[in-house]
Amino acid sequence: MRTHVADHPLVAHKLTALRDENTDSPTFRRLADELVTLLAYEATRDVRTEPTRITTPVAPTTGIRLASPKPLVVPILRAGLGMLDGMVRLLPTAEVGFLGMIRDEQTLQASTYATRLPDDLSGRQCYVLDPMLATGGTLIAAMNFLIQRGATDITAIALLAAPEGIAAMEQAFGAGPVPVTVVTAGLDERLNEHGYIVPGLGDAGDRLYGVV
Repeated sequence: MRTHVADHPLVAHKLTALRDENTDSPTFRRLADELVTLLAYEATRDVRTEPTRITTPVAPTTGIRLASPKPLVVPILRAGLGMLDGMVRLLPTAEVGFLGMIRDEQTLQASTYATRLPDDLSGRQCYVLDPMLATGGTLIAAMNFLIQRGATDITAIALLAAPEGIAAMEQAFGAGPVPVTVVTAGLDERLNEHGYIVPGLGDAGDRLYGVV
């Protein structure tokens, strides 16, 4: 498994604003959207391409285009929806699937409550969107779900990650046959007793959409 923590002043600037408890929901949504687009550049460095012949106004030439099958972007509901626009802005031809998962606040275990994905993901590169990689339970469950359907390359994009979550992901996928990458804007200190990232930015879903 590969972990990439984005090191760029614009990423750090936007992440700082996201962390601020005084940042309201509309601003938080805008910043998350912008930050995901920056992270998407890093996450798609290995997106599969194929050569293609085109003609410019001057002469024929060879370029590249995204290879088939198309990449699949999978936001984890509900907080992952706040990252979707920023991702598909960079990959407008990607297909989008949805995975609804919820974490039990007592056991911190994730369970699936809704899916909208192709039955067969053979040969597909998948990009999973989840703002917080805390315990790792949700992302591990999501990735195993995609692997069971045949996904052959999975990249998770998270706004923030905790060392405990990275370690859990490494244990789950480090020696596995499917390449797994985590791209994040920041690797924080630890998890607290409630499973929240410290210093973190709070509950991403609540900050994106309000408490419901």
